[in-house]
Amino acid sequence: MKSASKSPPPDAIPTADPVVKAAVLAQALPYMRRYAGRTLVVKYGGHAMADGTTDDPFARDVVLLKQIGINPIVVHGGGPQIAHMLKRLGIETRIVDGLRVTDRETMEIVEMVLAGTINKQLVSAINTEGGCAIGLTGKDGGLIEATKLVRARIEGGVRTEIDLGFVGEPRRIASGVLDAFKQSDIIPVIAPIGVGATGETYNINADTVAGAVAAAVKATRLLLLTDVAGVLDADGKLIAELTAAKARQLIAGGIINGGMIPKIETCLDAVDGGVEAAVIVDGRVPHAILLELFSEGAGTLIRAG
Repeated sequence: MKSASKSPPPDAIPTADPVVKAAVLAQALPYMRRYAGRTLVVKYGGHAMADGTTDDPFARDVVLLKQIGINPIVVHGGGPQIAHMLKRLGIETRIVDGLRVTDRETMEIVEMVLAGTINKQLVSAINTEGGCAIGLTGKDGGLIEATKLVRARIEGGVRTEIDLGFVGEPRRIASGVLDAFKQSDIIPVIAPIGVGATGETYNINADTVAGAVAAAVKATRLLLLTDVAGVLDADGKLIAELTAAKARQLIAGGIINGGMIPKIETCLDAVDGGVEAAVIVDGRVPHAILLELFSEGAGTLIRAG
């Protein structure tokens, strides 16, 4: 691994007892060895993101992963930012099953915010911390081939399809595009925008994209950084680890409910697709990635079984 092209100024590095620093590094070494040479897919949720104007520990952590020989792939969301821009422009949209109905005008705004603003802010933050990040969408190299997502409801025994507009789901991930970055210093940062068979642009849920990418590249870990601590049991306590079978039981029993269900389903799809394990972790916690990977864990880990 080549050395980083930039380093943060000395006064930007928090001071600590040198002995404590050395002890922390020594304790992290076995975990670093475990993940060396492996690929990790990290989904950075819109609610967990820094605002692009302040210090971003997430960017620094991603650079650290690359520096110690891990291959991070970042997929970012941007739902809150999209909603804010649509409100500013006076464009009304509606949400169906957690998905934004996206007409052609809305799709233009979605692409502008995701690819033109958030993606470039995140790329810039990583590069400022000494990394070499490149922003991508599903249009670049045909990375994310998508199909139109169809939602249906059954009311009174009648099935009705709901037209979500330009909302899609991944059909194929061109993993070769991402493989090209493995042996380089480049960190790919992916906006969840796909392209259809005839060139149409689709808005795709970022969790879904991250899961599909993780399965396509056979990642060791899929990390979903969001705005919750992880999966909670009936008493509200964090569940550190789940098998896929147990996760499905908790969904059936109503313990896992609401917005957590699609996140769990993304994790299950990734694990079924060959990912060693998927983790839901609170991305608002500073250095959440490092806490999860290089300690006893910080969120809920889901693995096969």
